[in-house]
Amino acid sequence: MFEKSTWIRLPRNVVVGHEVLGRTLEVVDDVHLSGRPLLVTSPTPRELAADPIAAQFEERGIDPLVVTVETASFDAVEEVIAEAEAGDAAYLVGVGGGKPIDIAKMASDHLGMGFLSVPTAASHDGIVSNRGSVPDGDTRHSVAAEPPLAVVADTGILANAPWELTTAGCADIISNYTAVMDWRLANRLKNVEYSEYAAALAEMTAEILVDNADLIRPGIEESAWIVTKALMSSGVAMSIAGSSRPASGAEHLFSHQLDRLVPGAALHGHQVGVGAIMTAYLHGGDRGIWTDIRDALASIDAPTTADELGIDADTVVEALSTCHAIRDRYTILGDGMEEEAARQVARQTGVI
Repeated sequence: MFEKSTWIRLPRNVVVGHEVLGRTLEVVDDVHLSGRPLLVTSPTPRELAADPIAAQFEERGIDPLVVTVETASFDAVEEVIAEAEAGDAAYLVGVGGGKPIDIAKMASDHLGMGFLSVPTAASHDGIVSNRGSVPDGDTRHSVAAEPPLAVVADTGILANAPWELTTAGCADIISNYTAVMDWRLANRLKNVEYSEYAAALAEMTAEILVDNADLIRPGIEESAWIVTKALMSSGVAMSIAGSSRPASGAEHLFSHQLDRLVPGAALHGHQVGVGAIMTAYLHGGDRGIWTDIRDALASIDAPTTADELGIDADTVVEALSTCHAIRDRYTILGDGMEEEAARQVARQTGVI
């Protein structure tokens, strides 16, 4: 008897394009949200997008709550929850990069209320996924949360975001290649639950960016369009899978370990991109997808070496040889690499 079932939660509306920020209230109405919103933002995004959105509400006679967070933390999540409860907020709007959107996502999940995602930088796939990520001491926690009811992504704002944030988003998506490889391996060797549909979507998303890497250039809205659509697809793949598996494998473990060893040294997306070069090499040997990943990253000015990350070679080797122990997730790293083997991989791929 077939008894399998699943419940996939996806955004109802995804609005992407030129000057769509001005349609935020139209999106709010279309997903049947009403009452007082709480906008969660950070300093720069507040001026760029949160204040204009607040003005839209005020023109309608609604006085929105606004919380500006300086750092991503569980304390910030608690602050947003408290503000929402004290101000009788009916729903949340995350406006900015990964920090305010993840905080708003996690707070809305706790409160059991709707959440809109308004990204101002195409820096990661959390703008649409069902996962929230917040640093905690020397580590980072990824927790399940409800995906946004809707996403409003203005390509004019995204195109003018700092270029390094866009390249970090691209690298994060390109690393889906190795995440899916690891997922398939875990399914074959450890019988980990696997979704062909989610895996295919995540892989296709990486291919879109690799094939269009020469079109990804700073200050161009079409580039922002391509990257943002890819981020959306990656987030949807995670929602379909019900986990981060389609977009997080050994390359993410490598990045998380770097965060422990040298906090703040490089952007998350850039770290997973370099990690993907090395882990793809482990999957494919001397030639193969790892060179395509490296070339695509280089084409968009994303780091491909330890020096470009601003991290010394020994730290990269230490992270690669120890990151398997971060969480119980089977990857190509298995039960770990010998330090000399990790150094050899880093050398063979040109990372060090």
